[in-house]
Amino acid sequence: MHDESAGPAERRAAGAPPPRIGRPRSTTADDAILAAARALLAEGGWAGLTMGDVATRAGVAKTTLYRRWHSKHDLAIAAVAEMLDTLHLPDRGPDLRADIEDVVRRFAALLGRPEMRTALMGLVADSTSDPALRRRIREEIVDPQKRLVVEGRTRAEARGEITAPGDIDVDLIFDVIAGTVVQHILVSAEPASDNWVQRFTTFVATALLTTNT
Repeated sequence: MHDESAGPAERRAAGAPPPRIGRPRSTTADDAILAAARALLAEGGWAGLTMGDVATRAGVAKTTLYRRWHSKHDLAIAAVAEMLDTLHLPDRGPDLRADIEDVVRRFAALLGRPEMRTALMGLVADSTSDPALRRRIREEIVDPQKRLVVEGRTRAEARGEITAPGDIDVDLIFDVIAGTVVQHILVSAEPASDNWVQRFTTFVATALLTTNT
C-alpha cells in the first residue's frame, strides 16, 4: 500500500504513482509558493516560516499548498534544493583549478543568501532529533549536488589532466569542498574573499592532481 506520508523522493524511489490523478498541477503555483517561502525565510528567519504565511504570501489556498508540500520541512527542502540546482560548471576555464574556483564562488554566494542560510541551519538543527529528516536532507539536498564533482572529473579526464578517474573519490572530494565552504560561510561566518577562494582552490586542485599522477 502506498504511504501517503512519504516524501516526494521516497515515493519516486519506491516507484509509487503520483499522489493524485487529474489535472496536472500548476508550475505557476509551485513557483509562487517557493518564492514566498524564500522571501519569508529571508525576512523572518526559520521561526517566521509558517505554512499559513506561505499560502497567503503566494496567493494560494492552504489546500493547494498542502497538496504539494505537507510540512515546513518539505517546503524548506524543496526551496533549498531548487536554489542548489542552479549550480553548474560553465566552461570558462582551461583547467581543473578554474572549474573548482568557479563552483566554490557560486556555492559560497548561495550560502551567503539569507534564505539559504536560514533554511539550511534550521533544517540541520531540527534533524538532530529526526533521523528521517537527516536522511531526506542527504538524499534530496546533498547527494544530487555530487553531480558537480562527477562533471568536473569527466571534464578533467577529457583534457588529459587526470588519467585514472576511478581513483577520484567523489564522496570524499564533495565532502572536502562542500564541508569547507559550509564551515567557512555558515559556521565561522567569514566572507568568501578572493584570497580565501584562491587559496582553497589551489589546495584542492593540487591535492587532486598530485594524487592522480
